[in-house]
Amino acid sequence: MNRSFEHTDPFEGWSVEQGKGTMADVAIETVNPLHPNNPHYFRAVIGSPGKGLRLVNTGYNGIAISKGETYLFSLYARGGEGFTGPVTVSLEDAQGTVYAQGIIPSVGPEWKKFSLELVAAETCLAGRLVIHVASAGVLDLDMVSLFPADTWNGMRRDLVEMLRGLRPGFIRFPGGCLVEGDSLENAYRWKDTIGPIEARRTNRNLWGYHQSYGIGFYEYFVLAEALGAEPVPVVNAGMSCQVRGAEICPLEAMDQWIQDALDLIEFANGPATSPWGAVRAALGHPEPFNLKYLGIGNENWGNEYYERFQLFQEAIKESHPQIQLIGCSGTQPDGLWWERAWEWGRTHDVDIVDEHMYRPPEWFLANTDRYDRYDRTGPKVMVGEFAAHPRNNLEAALAEAAFMTGLERNSDVVIMAAYAPLFNRADMSQWVPDLIWFNKTEAYGTPSYYVQQLFSRNRGDIVLATSLTDEEFRIGIGPYKQTYKVLYHVCSYDYETGDIILKVVNPWKTDQQVHIVIEGDVQLTGNGRGYLLTSGSPRDENSFEASQKVSPVELPLSNIDNSFQYTFPKWSVIILRIGTHGLSGNES
Repeated sequence: MNRSFEHTDPFEGWSVEQGKGTMADVAIETVNPLHPNNPHYFRAVIGSPGKGLRLVNTGYNGIAISKGETYLFSLYARGGEGFTGPVTVSLEDAQGTVYAQGIIPSVGPEWKKFSLELVAAETCLAGRLVIHVASAGVLDLDMVSLFPADTWNGMRRDLVEMLRGLRPGFIRFPGGCLVEGDSLENAYRWKDTIGPIEARRTNRNLWGYHQSYGIGFYEYFVLAEALGAEPVPVVNAGMSCQVRGAEICPLEAMDQWIQDALDLIEFANGPATSPWGAVRAALGHPEPFNLKYLGIGNENWGNEYYERFQLFQEAIKESHPQIQLIGCSGTQPDGLWWERAWEWGRTHDVDIVDEHMYRPPEWFLANTDRYDRYDRTGPKVMVGEFAAHPRNNLEAALAEAAFMTGLERNSDVVIMAAYAPLFNRADMSQWVPDLIWFNKTEAYGTPSYYVQQLFSRNRGDIVLATSLTDEEFRIGIGPYKQTYKVLYHVCSYDYETGDIILKVVNPWKTDQQVHIVIEGDVQLTGNGRGYLLTSGSPRDENSFEASQKVSPVELPLSNIDNSFQYTFPKWSVIILRIGTHGLSGNES
């Protein structure tokens, strides 16, 4: 934590321990730093070394150490007033038991990077990183880093695999209010996040913690590419978070923000001979990332936003007309500002409008037909953030699945949709619910994760016209006293496999038997397969102790003909993949 001593409290995450007979002064200095973007560094002035000075970091609620694993340690160091070393680095527990150790034998008078490989002798879930100095003189330290050797491009491998399991169509980054900041001073600026680690600024964000930018825009682009997902970066619109009282850049000073967006497009798509394309190539990716989409702002609204969006639009469309620009519709999926955003978007040739919705499960069940009514000639829709609140239980996941049948049915209008937020560190939670929960050593998917996975892994190429008889009923309780459905469904066809894909959601407490008829000139193979997501109660949740409590199981399908009965269990999502020998084009 706070590897570069750049947090608001520069000693956050660190403690200093002095042994018997040690006389030393410690401070945070800024004279002649390692890099201007990281002006603070740790200095120890050791008069009498005694038993030595120990600089200790416990990471994030303790460092998890696994027996036999290799950990990559690095720091930048500089010696003065006779200090030459050595510096001992160890992984320990609070009682001083050493699990791994290495030595930097000497330190020179100029900043230099030192690296060690530390191999853990035993497992410890509450470890500490200890830097031990027992020589007189002045020692400066900065950019102290500790990583497992087994990572995916510097990211936790298990979390990347959780993403891979979703088979995402796109990744929107950096996501949410981080883009805006609670002032323009700490707004997310993509140029701060690329290049050598020591040149990346640390940034305090409006959620109350700091970002090291160890993962920046280059890493996001590489991640999206590796997962086969479209990159959807978002840039600040010259406005900080409006919910928190916006700081707004004057129109006459907007050039810097617009130029950042133009430079980002060149960084992503420009040839290696262009200024920003050359930066990308130097980072290890000479080929363009083929960026197609760019978000302007996050959850912004009102005339101030529209004026600034238009400046971005004019500049970007002039030089990059192929880039699809995504505009905001505020924080809510309805209301005055949402209506004005759509009115403005329709009359100003906005390509895509981003809608966000965090509502109770009843809202999602009542709004599965929301996009049936959208103008087919207007802007497309990106549902950039949605989740049923307040719990990560089966009830929420079923409501989201029902809503997603409407998204898929209207995929001519809704071209992208993403559950949000994506990750939650369980012991440092900022927001609930979330798709994937993790701690120091483990990760699990919520019921909502498996809904996203099922829908993503069972995407067809075209939507087939389908209907259910007697499918609607009314519930006169709760805040959304609207027409609900007995079952929620959507049907599509996969050209590659020849499968008809029927997704059905039963969010209620009774089983529903349905007579399914497949009409038209279509020959079935008689076989198929199904996937069922359910549990004993809509209140059921997954946990570290029971990570698969609500997770999908595969169902065999055989002897299927063009007319058959099927029972959809209570509180369930079911996906049926019905094999065919191909469609004639007249099916319904």
